[in-house]
Amino acid sequence: MARDDIGAQVEDATGRVGILRDVIPDYEDPAEPSWLRRKRPTAFLRPAGGGAEWLVPPDDVRRV
Repeated sequence: MARDDIGAQVEDATGRVGILRDVIPDYEDPAEPSWLRRKRPTAFLRPAGGGAEWLVPPDDVRRV
């Protein structure tokens, strides 16, 4: 997935379908403990009807 795909309906590797909200190539998750935190590519997905956003590696996402 790339930034050009933002707004598209996508599916992650587990089969969850949502809308691609953003792709950040060097995202560092502030919820992780500092000693585990590292920068990694991250895709942000959200259910089409609204709801909780979830994060996945961009390589695990494909357009539907």
